[in-house]
Amino acid sequence: MTAAKPSHRPQRPYFSSGPCVKRPGWTPEALKGAFLGRSHRAAEGRARLHEVITRSAALLGIPEDWQVGIVPASDTGAVEMILWALAGQRGMDVLSFESFSGTWAQDLKDILKLEDLRVLEAPYGELPDMAQIDWSRDVVLTWNGTTSGVCIPSVESVPAQHDGLVICDATSAAFAMDLPWDRLDVVTWSWQKALGGEAAHGMVALSPKAVRRLEEGSQRPLPKIFRLTNKKGLNEAIFRGDTINTPSMLCVEDALDGLRWAESVGGLEALKARSRKNLSVVERWVAARDWVAFLSEKKETRSCTSICLKIIAPWFEALDDAARSKVIKTMTGLLEEEKAGYDLAGYRDAPAGLRIWGGATVEAEDIEALLPWLDWAFARIEEKFAAS
Repeated sequence: MTAAKPSHRPQRPYFSSGPCVKRPGWTPEALKGAFLGRSHRAAEGRARLHEVITRSAALLGIPEDWQVGIVPASDTGAVEMILWALAGQRGMDVLSFESFSGTWAQDLKDILKLEDLRVLEAPYGELPDMAQIDWSRDVVLTWNGTTSGVCIPSVESVPAQHDGLVICDATSAAFAMDLPWDRLDVVTWSWQKALGGEAAHGMVALSPKAVRRLEEGSQRPLPKIFRLTNKKGLNEAIFRGDTINTPSMLCVEDALDGLRWAESVGGLEALKARSRKNLSVVERWVAARDWVAFLSEKKETRSCTSICLKIIAPWFEALDDAARSKVIKTMTGLLEEEKAGYDLAGYRDAPAGLRIWGGATVEAEDIEALLPWLDWAFARIEEKFAAS
């Protein structure tokens, strides 16, 4: 394969899958009104935190009887505070098919040591057989596998009636994909994904059913940053903006900026359309190449946010894992040197490959400008590694 060096670069060559690129037109000036040097518990500080909650809920279409709050430690903190509080109240099924869903399964099995746990596994690029899920039990699922590019195929994948709780890690699905709020009970996400916010803060949304289960009480002692309840039941102040610990008000201002931008471009439907357009650009490019393919072979489970690719050239597939990782590191290094694209390597625990963030804050024109550079970089590494 040969490829000339492209003459055009992406205007914003930022394709990290978290923290993700800022919304188009963002500058530090967007943060000039941040509530700094004051207590987050002051009236205005609480008001801004509450605004993040209300704007998020409205944009996502979360039912009015749900509770939405800001919690510590990004989506990881949000998921783990829920697992530590709820896991073990009844039998549990957990889907494990990429790095983070695998972590939740490991936590439940090896750290919390649940006695009645079923782990439904699948390799990278595939989903577990969802027909095997027992919906009378609690179910933990990741809606979109950030490190595998595999997502739940449809809202109908979760039954409308289920006896247990459905706990959904939606960190790279929220603001980009349909989430069936009438079929879920706990949903978590973070600011650093689809709206390009800063890291360190997570969000959790609880159905009335989940609130009742929380109020029944945890079977284990919980650290302060995991406690959503108090002696009176649900700590409702958390869901009005009175956070468990001190948040960054600079990050809060940035989250508000992202939410306002999302509203200005047309809300959730526009965000989903932008993300689907980004995936379609990559799909057309992949279809015309014989050296690259999607890690998710099934179109219906293909993520429109974390777009994960694998190299299928025979010489690459013949390499061992260490050599494959070296090739990807070299390839992505070439792209960084040329300022054509940053943070394009697959996740460290995933099979060696490429990953392009396709969320709504990415412009399709920038992905279109990136793809010829991928051809060029692959041609360069093929010259270097194929004959060695």
